[in-house]
Amino acid sequence: MAFLLRGKRMNFIIINKDNIDTEHICCAMSNKKSLKKKEWLKERFDEGLVFYRSEERGKCFIEYIPDEYAWIPITSNNYMYINCLWVSGSMKGHGYSSDLLKYCIEDARQKGYKGVCILSSKGRKKEFLSDYKYLTHKGFKIADESDNGIILMYLPFTEGNPPEFKECAKHPHINEQGFVLYYTDQCPFTDYWVPRIEEVAKEYNIPLKTIHITTREQAQNLPTPVSTYALFKDGEFLTQGILNEKKFLKYSGINMQ
Repeated sequence: MAFLLRGKRMNFIIINKDNIDTEHICCAMSNKKSLKKKEWLKERFDEGLVFYRSEERGKCFIEYIPDEYAWIPITSNNYMYINCLWVSGSMKGHGYSSDLLKYCIEDARQKGYKGVCILSSKGRKKEFLSDYKYLTHKGFKIADESDNGIILMYLPFTEGNPPEFKECAKHPHINEQGFVLYYTDQCPFTDYWVPRIEEVAKEYNIPLKTIHITTREQAQNLPTPVSTYALFKDGEFLTQGILNEKKFLKYSGINMQ
């Protein structure tokens, strides 16, 4: 059974434990590619995770969870943390992202949270992070900033201390040489691309260590503000963008024809 949020421009389907096995999730159109993501979501619903997507098929959805259960290193301050707000392709330009954000804000208010927060970055938009200009237009402010340019933005409902990064996330650095990749099942694209860069690293004798984060406790104590996908090289943070084989080889100094 599909539970609907009825809007003026679009209806949105609420994904929960009762319908997740039969409903697609927008970020992965193929059911086969989204299996690990769906299992990850199932384990979060009892923690207060909310996921809803456009009734029409396409990439248009929002996913959020109470900050104490969020899989990133931030202090819990009774905020609702937005894991992902994604509207792309033919869905863009219709105001759907504003509708999704509005529903999230209203839900957080009704549940008694102090506000909502989300990851972003200044300047040019970075992959898999929300747009800074859009968020500031919606009233969000900077709560905290990491050395790698990733920022935590928040929209408070009341006065009080904003959420902030834990110290481990403010200064992303590790004491390991070569490539080190932290990733979770929160994004279905990691399940597809991580094995492929592991294969190409082996083929080209590139030192790569992959660390699959499987618990909230691990994610909340990582040396990076992003847990979904965080690639380091020789101890320094490189990117949160999920790489294909060609892009990974480029970071390695190899041009793949």
